[in-house]
Amino acid sequence: MKEKESLFSPRNLKSLTGPLSAGNPVIVLVLGICPTLAVTSQMKPAIVMSLSVMAVLSIGNVIISLLRNTIPPRIRIIVQLTVIAALVILVDQVLKAYVFEVSQKLSVFVGLIITNCIIMGRLEAFAMANKPWPSFLDGIGNSLGFGFILIILSFFRELLGAGTVYGYPVFEKIGLYSTGYVDNGLMSKAPMALILVGILIWIHRSFNKDLIESK
Repeated sequence: MKEKESLFSPRNLKSLTGPLSAGNPVIVLVLGICPTLAVTSQMKPAIVMSLSVMAVLSIGNVIISLLRNTIPPRIRIIVQLTVIAALVILVDQVLKAYVFEVSQKLSVFVGLIITNCIIMGRLEAFAMANKPWPSFLDGIGNSLGFGFILIILSFFRELLGAGTVYGYPVFEKIGLYSTGYVDNGLMSKAPMALILVGILIWIHRSFNKDLIESK
């Protein structure tokens, strides 16, 4: 008789922690670049987007995993999109009800979670082939990996572009402006976000050369 796999077996832990480094969806797999560039000019929208993706991906993974044996192969993508769309609508309504200002800043990018390649990829590649608990951990892990990059980018873009961190005027408080410092307006532009992503990829590959050698 096959032994029951523990909730936090090495395989399950790998699903949870792998996306934080070796399998990061943004800087390793280069997925989800559009929201990464669009919502990281400030930390608050980046954090809200990260939590939104986590809710949609983790719950969506569980739902698809529960339905995986009943979904006809020919319509599996339609079913996945339907599940994601329903979850995105719920998340959008919650954001409008409780953080309306941030919801306005995120604008259409909340709706575009439906077509986020990270979510579609995990539902198709993982949830369709695994049980609900590993699928849930996979959703949380990939969401954390995605959110981790968003928060790093938004921290530097907001700090260097506006002199603030989560809206707090850091540079003003330490008197940096009195020395002649001027905020870097380029940090608020998407091209600079792309450059920062490239720098993160370079740094990550420098410490994980096995990722290059394995290709």
